[in-house]
Amino acid sequence: MADKSQNTETLNQAISTLEEIASNPSTPKNIKKSITDLAADLKKQEHSVSVRASNAISLLDDITQDANMPSYVRVTLWQVVSTLERIRE
Repeated sequence: MADKSQNTETLNQAISTLEEIASNPSTPKNIKKSITDLAADLKKQEHSVSVRASNAISLLDDITQDANMPSYVRVTLWQVVSTLERIRE
């Protein structure tokens, strides 16, 4: 049971970081949209926490390939990926 609450806490931490990036005025609009959509998907409880984390990691990999992304946003998104990778079933 502790594992489940720890996974949820880790997921919430990742969502919080994504929301911070999306609310930053210097983040490009197209990236904000992708990140906002991703955070919303992570909040949906249609799937288990680990499935949502895996899907998010895949999407973040695609998002970080954007050539227009500022380097500080890319690094922060990699940190989110690292956070999500700690979630286990």
